[in-house]
Amino acid sequence: MSAANMPQRRMRADARRNYERVLTEAEVAFRERGTEASLEEIARRAGVSIGTLYGHFPTRQALLEAMLHESIDRLVATAEELLTHPSPGEALARWAGATAAHMSAYRGLASSLLSSLKDESSPLHRACQQMTAAGERLLDRARSAGHVRAEASAADMFALVNAAAWVREQVPAEQGDRLLAFMIDGLRPVAAETRRPADPGP
Repeated sequence: MSAANMPQRRMRADARRNYERVLTEAEVAFRERGTEASLEEIARRAGVSIGTLYGHFPTRQALLEAMLHESIDRLVATAEELLTHPSPGEALARWAGATAAHMSAYRGLASSLLSSLKDESSPLHRACQQMTAAGERLLDRARSAGHVRAEASAADMFALVNAAAWVREQVPAEQGDRLLAFMIDGLRPVAAETRRPADPGP
């Protein structure tokens, strides 16, 4: 993590090293054991006390927010780039895939993000809002082009991608991508005329 994304208070050199070590070990632990990995174990592997860890990150969600800061910025930047994609529907699908992959980086992350979306006190609430807003712009563009159902909302999109991320935690990535494609297909408008089965006759 770059110095620009560290807490705004000025750190001593040793405090900065502790901060970085905790983030590094948390990344390893969360990838190995999911977001419920032991904070005490993270502190031990980082060579700091649990009090030092909590001094930098008062809650588990605060630690997650710090870890996700740069990747969420990249997701938002990706959404901005996709706003110029020639196919609004394909742009939305690509963003959904990138977001689902991000949200499944650690086992349990998708659930943490979903619960934080409506909890304004959560350190992850801002991250959820950023992702939802980025997706909403792409969704609005796809809706205007007639590529998704008129009733599909940004909240629907976030829930769908969150579900896809949870599924990716349970199945191989290739299957997860395929299931997400099925979900995205469900957002497409229903044809005005539904084909009826041929009349079998008397």
